[in-house]
Amino acid sequence: MLGIEWLKPGVLIGSLVYALMGVVIFWLCFVVVDKLTPYHLWDEIVEKKNVALAIVVGSMCIAIGLIVSAAVHG
Repeated sequence: MLGIEWLKPGVLIGSLVYALMGVVIFWLCFVVVDKLTPYHLWDEIVEKKNVALAIVVGSMCIAIGLIVSAAVHG
């Protein structure tokens, strides 16, 4: 049963730090992938309505998120 331990300041701050670290790492990975592609991902997906690329980028985001969460979790 989950108690009130998660409200302790050390646990709460640690969770926030790991969440922020995960988001920053995810963002950096996405920027690197965007720079490695021969075109700008946002323009291709939003302006040109490239659904196939949107599916690939979404899958990549899920994969990067899983890798970052596994690395942060330990």
